[in-house]
Amino acid sequence: MIHKRFGKIVTMILALAMVFSLIPATALAAETADSVYRNGNIYTVDEDFSTATALAIKGDRLIYVGGEAGVEAFIGPNTKVTDLGGKTVIPGLIESHMHINGLGESLLIIDAFWKPKDVILAAVKAEAETAEPGAWIQGRGWMNTVWENTDYPTKEELDAVAPNNPVYLTRADGHMCWVNSMAFELAGVTKDTPDPQGGEYLKTEDGELLGCVTDTAMYPIRDLIPGFTIDQKKSALLLAQDQLFSYGLTSAMNAGTSVEYINEVYKPLYENGSLKLRSYLLVSLSSLDSPEAEYLRTTKPEGGFYDNHMDIRSVKLFSDGSLGARSAAMLEDYSDRAGHTGNNRFTDEEMYALVKLAYDNGYQMGSHAIGDAANHQLLDCYEKVLAENPREDPRLRIEHFQILTLEDIQRAIDMGVLPSMQTTHATSDMLMAEDRIGTERIKGAYAWRTIIDSGSIILNGTDAPVELVNPFHSLYAGVTRKSRLGEPPEGWHPEQCMTREETLRSYTSWGAYGEFNEDIKGTLEVGKLADFVVLDRDYMTCPEEDIKDIQALMTVSGGEVVYTKDTSLPTVVWNGLPLTFNSAPITEPGTIYVPLNDTVNGLSATQEAADGSVKITVDGKTATVDVKTIDGVDYVGVRALFEGLGRNVTWYEASNCVSIGWLK
Repeated sequence: MIHKRFGKIVTMILALAMVFSLIPATALAAETADSVYRNGNIYTVDEDFSTATALAIKGDRLIYVGGEAGVEAFIGPNTKVTDLGGKTVIPGLIESHMHINGLGESLLIIDAFWKPKDVILAAVKAEAETAEPGAWIQGRGWMNTVWENTDYPTKEELDAVAPNNPVYLTRADGHMCWVNSMAFELAGVTKDTPDPQGGEYLKTEDGELLGCVTDTAMYPIRDLIPGFTIDQKKSALLLAQDQLFSYGLTSAMNAGTSVEYINEVYKPLYENGSLKLRSYLLVSLSSLDSPEAEYLRTTKPEGGFYDNHMDIRSVKLFSDGSLGARSAAMLEDYSDRAGHTGNNRFTDEEMYALVKLAYDNGYQMGSHAIGDAANHQLLDCYEKVLAENPREDPRLRIEHFQILTLEDIQRAIDMGVLPSMQTTHATSDMLMAEDRIGTERIKGAYAWRTIIDSGSIILNGTDAPVELVNPFHSLYAGVTRKSRLGEPPEGWHPEQCMTREETLRSYTSWGAYGEFNEDIKGTLEVGKLADFVVLDRDYMTCPEEDIKDIQALMTVSGGEVVYTKDTSLPTVVWNGLPLTFNSAPITEPGTIYVPLNDTVNGLSATQEAADGSVKITVDGKTATVDVKTIDGVDYVGVRALFEGLGRNVTWYEASNCVSIGWLK
């Protein structure tokens, strides 16, 4: 009986084997993918920085990362298969310090980002000519260090163009505003108004109000400005999301959010499905009796809301201001302002009480500190709460971690404090940093190599809208320590450069670690979220100067394509920014033509017409190129123009993008 029964079982097994042999192997896979991306150059950014050629996705997760042969088993009849054509793929980028709502709201006001003063004043004048008398005029982004005259601007300059409207223009760093006389009058601020703790009303030599105000001194003026409506805030947040996705950013840390903003703006947008950006929201804490303080006392830190799209488990507070505004708190006087050491936002006792409140309630800290005195004060507070109430893996952060003594850098690393830095801050601040703090203190400033070699990691970001949110500018700055203009040619303190791998990690795996999310994102590994971006060139091997020009072709979040670049028209990138044209560029076999006048204006060049040609001069270099007139518009060839100016010209077919390099 036993043998007969065994024979029947064998017969059944053989029959089943014959049936299964007729079924395609793909149908027998443990899982059939919803989508597959293959034939790519994929940097997984895992521990070994390994590469792959294919990804398979089920739901919002990766179920396969590997080679071409292995992915076949995951392809079923309904699997969407995308051939990457050899294009480079990296994990979805993580912006580790920005102001998401601030970026969106900056798009609703005057764009003064790094523009010449006369251009800003003209924009204010145009706004004033159409505004109701008494209506506030706002803008953001001015940076006096890029003006021909780098002095701080005056209220009289704004009075001349907007005599009937209060004006409030925020400096790019967010720690200084430029206002007119009407704004001061409405706020009741006079030359005799005392400076508050953590702020200053700048004065002229004769003691009058200059027109520039720093940090906490901005509050009495700023609080008078009518806020955006909830609908405007929602629209602004979605505008910011569009920008982030277009650069391959799938996650962003919001460096300071009110409880009201979380409840009235973020949550409704997640609930209706329109907000798809993964956000790491830091609760703003400025006092012990604020709604945010009560929130921390009554609400546990949590993450993973809305299918891993929102985390609320960290707290933001300010220790000081900024270096550009000379409000960063320094241990010794500013080198370019005797008797001035900047502004601590809080006393030692106040700072400790705020840190203790957040820490003892289980929250991570993400505290702003620029100057060496602010960082020292913050480290003292961290050290004290860690000793009083040891906690497993708190991952305390310092946002900016910009200027420290070498001793405090090592102390922070020994304590496990995570430096959250912004590489483009170094290449912006180099215009004035050594003037502010001198050659000795600069050794502990923007010290990426020192930090990494001492055993730490760096969480990277842009602090947008303080800087442009483009992460490829940050990757370029991290690798080169150069501005987008390629200056200085050898890099600013190049001994502090990061490698390409380190800089990419600072925007991926290290960023995820800074959010306690290393188990679900930051690398392309099986089981993690299917967040990735397809690039138009190989970040690891393209010319160094072209890193800043990288274009995101496709951004995928949780397996969903959330952005696809329109490549129907060519993009011409000059000094890291695309040139804008009123007439569309024209592509003919082998040549891209761009509108002459728009190009000359975009380059801040001069032109001199000749018979059928034009001489274009930029930075002392002149190119003579043929002019082609199409439908009444004069065009010039891109390659002929820029190679004539001595520049490298590289066309990237995948994005239809032309990168203009430095002088040969």
